[in-house]
Amino acid sequence: MVSTACPQATEIGVSILRSGGNAMDAAIATGFALAVTYPAAGNIGGGGFLLSRRSDGTITFIDFREKAPAAASEGMYLDEGGNVIGNASTLGHMSAGVPGTVRGLYEAWKVHGSRPWEELVAPAVELARGGFPISEELSQSLMRLEKHGAAFPALAIFRHENGAPLGPGEMLVQGALAKTLEMIASDGPDSFYEGTIASLMVEEMRRGGGLITHEDLRNYRAVLREPVKGVYRGFDIISAPPPSSGGVVLLEILNMLEGFDLASAGPLSSRAVHWMVEAEKRAYRDRATYLGDPDFIDMPVARLISKEYAGRLRSDMSEMSTPSSSLSQAPFDPESEETTHYSIIDGAGNVVAVTVTLNDSYGSKVIVGGAGFLLNNEMDDFSIKPGEPNIYGLTGGTANAIRPGKRMLSSMAPTIVLRGQKPFIVLGTPGGSTIITTVAQLIVDIIDFGMDPAEAVSAPRFHHQWLPDLIYYENDALPDSILGDLRRRGHDLRERDPIGDAQVIMIREDRCGASDPRGGGRSLGSN
Repeated sequence: MVSTACPQATEIGVSILRSGGNAMDAAIATGFALAVTYPAAGNIGGGGFLLSRRSDGTITFIDFREKAPAAASEGMYLDEGGNVIGNASTLGHMSAGVPGTVRGLYEAWKVHGSRPWEELVAPAVELARGGFPISEELSQSLMRLEKHGAAFPALAIFRHENGAPLGPGEMLVQGALAKTLEMIASDGPDSFYEGTIASLMVEEMRRGGGLITHEDLRNYRAVLREPVKGVYRGFDIISAPPPSSGGVVLLEILNMLEGFDLASAGPLSSRAVHWMVEAEKRAYRDRATYLGDPDFIDMPVARLISKEYAGRLRSDMSEMSTPSSSLSQAPFDPESEETTHYSIIDGAGNVVAVTVTLNDSYGSKVIVGGAGFLLNNEMDDFSIKPGEPNIYGLTGGTANAIRPGKRMLSSMAPTIVLRGQKPFIVLGTPGGSTIITTVAQLIVDIIDFGMDPAEAVSAPRFHHQWLPDLIYYENDALPDSILGDLRRRGHDLRERDPIGDAQVIMIREDRCGASDPRGGGRSLGSN
């Protein structure tokens, strides 16, 4: 079964499974397909994380997060007065980090791939060359991109000659991207990091005043890391380690919630929402305080995800809201919502969870001339100034400060849940700072409230991230009676647009998948 945010990508993943490929083969083909069909977040110019578990119990985590160029510096987005320069870290060439996706997917192929590399990239080449019909969701996304057309004329590939955006049912053909993918298919990552594509990227940087050099590209490596692991009500949780904050914050939240009887409170009850929000506040406070790139800083990860620490955090929770301002210090010393996730399981029980991103929707809005792909704007995921929120409102500190060659902190949380040492749930979501709380809510909905995947991905969502001190909730997600009780407890609330686009597979006697109704994706089995 394959569950992605885009039907064409889902079908390509399933076709690989049907032809005898394993889950990792399908993940690689699906990743390249999303770079064609889901340009807002699917990519070869960004990065992400891949978590897999083979049927023999072998677990692999691949970090292909982007890195700061060698010429990057801590104050690069500040003016002479120390003030943040508007849009400098979010739009244009200076906002791009060194891309990791191509190296990451190639590393995944080396580790567990079983089909020829060229065979796995070929479907994406054909999609780019031959085109595909634009969905209603993609059409709406391209309309929102229109405001950037004047500043970034290369975005014209998504428009008609008269300037109107391509509409539903019309074909999106990407010839330059097809040629780029062909080179990647035939030459592997060398063409991207050292060959023709690398030269096109460096030339694009020179044209727009960006920082990425040939040396930055040659030096980029995907990294194998040890995932974070925990237990929630007897279920084993495996998730993303730093430089993602996803797994650490997820386990902190679940560890705190384990001390409350959520099942008796009921889903979306004021008690359940209150307890979850209080846990989220404390975990996101720790995110801002401690987490960053493990190659640059030491982090107390083992302590943060311990049951003992969760007990200490839980001990000062009450039936009333704890103001975020009073949580400014941890009790011990020591990333756009346009991301996309896909989940895969093959017939042998191998599972893969992958989350990739350009950061903001369509990343930096820069398309590499002659290569046809968008570059990320991941530099904004650094703490560009201590205490200054990024585009998702996340506040950071010195642990996530910009350094040359450093990977920026992420919220991506590809996650696998085991029951009795066998895969039970494979899940993840986009959503910037809301990724972690969405994954936590999905796990609680399934384990505590007994929902199936379709019910869980359809359930209303809410979110708290420590600062600002607000519960964000989806439009009409909470009834007036619940909102009133939460306000009586001292919470401030704000309504917002839909949260996330989750892709979930559950493995029981059968296998059932669910693609979030908030997006236009699809779950599909291979039989």
